[in-house]
Amino acid sequence: MNQEYKRDFIRAGELAREVRAFGKSLIVKGASYNHTLAQILQKISDLGARPAFPPQIAFNEIAAHFLPQPGEDLFFSDQVIKLDIGVCYQGAIGDCAVTVDLSGKHQILIDAAEAALLAAEKSLYVGQPVKEIGKIIDQTITSYGLSPIRNLGGHGLGYYKIHMPPTIPNCEDRSTAKIKPGMTFAIEPFATNGKGAIYESGHPTIFALAASRPPRSSAKAKELLTLIKSFDGLPFSLHDLLAKGFPFLEMRVALEELVDSGTIMGYPPLVEEAGGLVAQAENSVLVDEKGQIFITTR
Repeated sequence: MNQEYKRDFIRAGELAREVRAFGKSLIVKGASYNHTLAQILQKISDLGARPAFPPQIAFNEIAAHFLPQPGEDLFFSDQVIKLDIGVCYQGAIGDCAVTVDLSGKHQILIDAAEAALLAAEKSLYVGQPVKEIGKIIDQTITSYGLSPIRNLGGHGLGYYKIHMPPTIPNCEDRSTAKIKPGMTFAIEPFATNGKGAIYESGHPTIFALAASRPPRSSAKAKELLTLIKSFDGLPFSLHDLLAKGFPFLEMRVALEELVDSGTIMGYPPLVEEAGGLVAQAENSVLVDEKGQIFITTR
């Protein structure tokens, strides 16, 4: 790991932590989802960075990958709200999340997720099997009488890469990966009073480039693909495309063409299988060349 890589990822983590705190302060009863999202995006821009992915605000049983459809707005009332923030600074990424319970009834979910995250962070050492991290997360959440979401987990981070190996599991699995010097990754526990698994449901509003060149495409699809490549491989939303001036109806048709060809991948909302409420906690980690561990978003 060179010093530039280390410096960039530590700075990206610092910025993500600041944006997470700012975003959390905006989540109050009666606030508009869209206005909150706009303020978060402006904050990222003001800090001289860009979103590593569309900021996520997911309600209740939805664990992740949720945005309102274009033209739709929602308002905060008594939901359990997950705020997931990714900040990209010179290509380096800080990824972190926090949960707010506006109902005042489900603090145990937040306590379980945050305790699991902290326990996992404190356990870290070079040579540690990642499945050991998953075991710690599982044991911590279940000690609260809740379940981890076992088919979600943390992930490696790289320059302009929000998801890459290794997966950091939320339970003990069969992974053979180990913590090594030079790694950057996110630990991401999800706690639920439901079944402990999620499934994809509904229409995606979040997408990512899967292939640089479709086998065949219309002129509008090629035009849209050129615009999509400006995101440098980072996930983007329908709202991002509209903000760049692409007409809505033309965008829908062209996007569907790119999805059908496998050029673009869509990410539908992830919903807890039993309809259980979900809390999320997340921080990013850097292990430098000497094996020193930095929790960049703590």
